[in-house]
Amino acid sequence: MSSMPSLNALRAFEAAARHRSVTLASSELFVTHGAVSRQVKALEEALGVTLLAKTARGMEPTPEGQRLAEGLASAFKLIQESVARVRPEPLTLSCSSSIMMGWIIPRIGQFHELHPQIELQFNLNFSRIDFVRDKIGMAIRSSIIEPPQDAVIRELGVEAIGPVCAPDYLEQAGIRQQTDLPAATLLASRTRPEAWRDWQGVAGLGGEALAAKTSFDHFYLLIQAAACGLGMAVVPRMLVMEQLSAGRLVAPFGFKPGPRRIVLWVARHLAGRPDAVALERWLIAEMRATSDALS
Repeated sequence: MSSMPSLNALRAFEAAARHRSVTLASSELFVTHGAVSRQVKALEEALGVTLLAKTARGMEPTPEGQRLAEGLASAFKLIQESVARVRPEPLTLSCSSSIMMGWIIPRIGQFHELHPQIELQFNLNFSRIDFVRDKIGMAIRSSIIEPPQDAVIRELGVEAIGPVCAPDYLEQAGIRQQTDLPAATLLASRTRPEAWRDWQGVAGLGGEALAAKTSFDHFYLLIQAAACGLGMAVVPRMLVMEQLSAGRLVAPFGFKPGPRRIVLWVARHLAGRPDAVALERWLIAEMRATSDALS
């Protein structure tokens, strides 16, 4: 019976094949470029096949390498999930910086009061993730983002959107009805440049398409700009509840259900863990309360 290849060599190869780069693999594994190269070379010699080929685009797995890499990725994920079940790490919730600032932070103290024994960490990200690799247990996302294959998906509700601005700006700009909007300074976020088009569609507002004149990198910067009187912005209602309550922002035309839904991704291997269950139930209840508060 032939001996199994080195686990370190298998790990080095899987990372190099996944990244299509020895350099990126070495960064992930915290070893030198040369160490990864030597491990991959040793694995190729042990198996008697070429696993990675150098191309103009970088390192590409050969057909044999691709089959091995896919099997190793599944095996390493299974190992990590198994370890997580018996040695759980603190639960990590992933969401955008804007959701963190506008919705999570004003409420998370209530969760800690209810569950003081639960250690909760945060990952500020709004793109695709790998639960095991990124050590994330849950993620709040828009329905337009593709979830991981192993995600348990919970519906949090339809995202309500609407134009907001500072009270003084509304008065100064003379915005009385929706048809006055083309004369306003329209603001948007680069993460959602289609916001005005989305709102125009759900509001049934015909005529010339509304387009932003100024864009900001993130929703929280966009909301701050609107609160400072720089113009009007279409934003999700959940991100501006505090500013609306404090009178820093007004929503002259209210909010309407937008084309996106808010969903919660839960890592399948953590779905039954008590801390994950508690956080999931709390998030669903708080999102329902958010919807009821301004419906």
